[in-house]
Amino acid sequence: MVTSGGRGTGRNGFVVKERALAIARKAPDAATSLNLLREYLQAFVLRALHDCEAFQSLAFVGGTALRFLHGLPRFSEDLDFSLDQKAHYDGRAWMRSVKRELTLAGFDAEVNWNDRRTVNTAWIRLAGLLHEAGLSALAEQKLSIKLEIDTCPPAGAHAERRVVTRHLSFLLRHYDLPSLLAGKLHALATRKYVKGRDWYDLLWYLSQRPAPVPNLALLQNALDQTQGIGAFEASQWRELVRDRLAQLDVSRIHEDVLPFLERRAETTLLSRENFEQLLA
Repeated sequence: MVTSGGRGTGRNGFVVKERALAIARKAPDAATSLNLLREYLQAFVLRALHDCEAFQSLAFVGGTALRFLHGLPRFSEDLDFSLDQKAHYDGRAWMRSVKRELTLAGFDAEVNWNDRRTVNTAWIRLAGLLHEAGLSALAEQKLSIKLEIDTCPPAGAHAERRVVTRHLSFLLRHYDLPSLLAGKLHALATRKYVKGRDWYDLLWYLSQRPAPVPNLALLQNALDQTQGIGAFEASQWRELVRDRLAQLDVSRIHEDVLPFLERRAETTLLSRENFEQLLA
């Protein structure tokens, strides 16, 4: 049957797959089609995690969380989580559930799990879907979604619960907006390469009115954890961002974020002058 949330099982399970393909085929261009198809599958995975009660332990974080929870107008590739409650954590079992749900819904799914590092990782790969959506001439090409769980996140985050509807409906446990901003600032201050999506997200945060205030306790703990105690001061986050901004090749920001924007003309907003004004 198909539940009110849109999850397909049993004989009608393939309704879910056809819905995903229909959404992709209606897109105005190939880039948007790919983004919409991936996002539908992200929602499906989140719904599967909800069904197996993973959000008793996990908190949804990162850019995809910002999009699903706050309407960030850019698409995202990965699903990121922090282990908020260690009790009942069973990533391997959850990934078996995700694979089972994808299979019941008509997808040719492969799910690989790696828990040998602090950040546990799953790769969800779907065969044939890009070809069926008209996005690849190769029938064997796979659409991939990476899922990461930080099993030792820094302390200090605040988690909330919310029912979200984006293609499907499900309950999420997630970081609040100040904690999500702290995570983004940590990435901007410490990432060893330029990721334009980080800078676009920062522009979005700083443009909100009122602009959210970062969770400084969480940011300080994150900086201490990765950079060493006392290496950076969280309260000086604006200066940290300005230092990174001064080293940037802005054209690289544009190249990275462009394929993920709902409105691609927004790349013109990603200028050194605009950031400096918002950081003032």
